[in-house]
Amino acid sequence: MQAAQHNKMRKQRGNGNRHAGHGSQRLTSDRELRIGVFRQPAMQTPVLVLNASYEPINICGARRALVLVLKGVARTEEEQGAVLHAARMNVAMPSVIRLLEYRRIPHQTRALSRKNILLRDRNACQYCGIVLTAAELTLDHVIPRSRGGLSTWENLVACCHDCNRRKGNQLLSELTDMKLQREPRSFSLHTSRHIMRMIGSADPSWRRYLYFESEPAA
Repeated sequence: MQAAQHNKMRKQRGNGNRHAGHGSQRLTSDRELRIGVFRQPAMQTPVLVLNASYEPINICGARRALVLVLKGVARTEEEQGAVLHAARMNVAMPSVIRLLEYRRIPHQTRALSRKNILLRDRNACQYCGIVLTAAELTLDHVIPRSRGGLSTWENLVACCHDCNRRKGNQLLSELTDMKLQREPRSFSLHTSRHIMRMIGSADPSWRRYLYFESEPAA
């Protein structure tokens, strides 16, 4: 079913490029975000990271979460349901982990990295809007490096390989059929929390830690 939906989205991409005006730009929905982020290999499945105070502070891959748990740096608060079968032990795959020591999180922009760029852009190509997995996306310099563009939050965006080839070494001002879906900005703590809420909105194991209003009693 996911493969059929992925093919359908690819077919729709051409129409999205031909109608790239502001009124027709397709914003990534919560559902599409979850498809793109959670449709990852098992060891890259997103895990919610809580501070020792139970405050949500980050999202990491399942592999990193398991390392933190096995090192005694964190404990598993919620499980995915899957089990990793190792040579000497079976380990439940975490969905939510909590750090055992409180970490002070500075209120500043996060580190510039491929993972954070993809999270900020919600695993969607910023030119055609298609939602893909991390492995299917690349990063594009809006102003190409060969033309003076820098590797900054404001000049890096998630991009599918097709759009990356089409854009090539050109500026957007030189193209008539490619526009950014949203202005790229730095990834603040506020942005991070917003994305955590979007990803976890349909996951009961995340919702309880993301300050959603309590569900009315049945």
